[in-house]
Amino acid sequence: MNSPLCELLHIRYPVLQGGMAWISDGKLAAAVSEGGGLGIISAMNAGADYLKEQIRLARSLTDRPFGVNVMLMSPHAEEVAQAVIDEKVPVVTTGAGSPAKFLPAWKAAGITVLPVVASVASAVMAERAGADAVIAEGQESGGHIGELTTMALVPQVCDAVKVPVLAAGGIADGRGMAAAFMLGACGIQMGTRFLVATECGVHQNYKDMVLRATDVSTTTTGRRFGGNTCRCLKNPFSRHFLQVEYQPETTAEDVADLGVGALRLAAVEGDTKNGSFLAGQISGLVRKEQPAAEILREVCEQCDALLTGSRGKD
Repeated sequence: MNSPLCELLHIRYPVLQGGMAWISDGKLAAAVSEGGGLGIISAMNAGADYLKEQIRLARSLTDRPFGVNVMLMSPHAEEVAQAVIDEKVPVVTTGAGSPAKFLPAWKAAGITVLPVVASVASAVMAERAGADAVIAEGQESGGHIGELTTMALVPQVCDAVKVPVLAAGGIADGRGMAAAFMLGACGIQMGTRFLVATECGVHQNYKDMVLRATDVSTTTTGRRFGGNTCRCLKNPFSRHFLQVEYQPETTAEDVADLGVGALRLAAVEGDTKNGSFLAGQISGLVRKEQPAAEILREVCEQCDALLTGSRGKD
């Protein structure tokens, strides 16, 4: 598919795999990159040693470009920011804050930087700081979310910046990808769809919950005090979280403590009662586990057929 994003990142398909903590490791990133997209390793809250290990694992599985997602609120953000330079990672995506502090060093090292943004103001600031592109992520996505929907956010960001814009949040097939292009984006980022990639090492219970999901299977926690809203699948953990969150005596600190360790319980241990299973509203469209390369090909072929008007033709 011909897109400015493909030229910028040296990839076949204009598709990024989201950086999901405890999920997006070197194996998954390599599989997505081998399939023609851009795989992303999540640095999450880990230190540089873990990240370097995953980068080297990815390099042992593919010679194609891949990237690293840096969570800027991590206590290890400084060492991780240096690690991507030391390891000569070609692409960095960022979340949970402004990357302005690290952009000069990353740009000097030749790294392509794509911050995830949830508002027009954040997109404009990222562009001014030197970002090569921005990922406009709507609240349909899994994990930490903003207030705007993808449909509303993407065209406004496209109108406000000159750098390429990717759409994220609520995209799991070629229809969503085609819609993103019509809104002005030149590529997409998907997370939930890659949760069920064959190469994804997340616990099988996590995959099964996504595969069983319907259109009303997700909820949002952490919205009461703002700044830490997360979309996840409904389960005993999320129901308890919401019950406690809205009790009159509950404080913001109490809410923050509720989620500590819950994602690891879901992704690593598959604890369906006490884990937080982050996933997007698009979960109801995800119906089978398949290789990452097959996911990419299926999504992009469907998008191409829709955009060229050839759907249903041989």
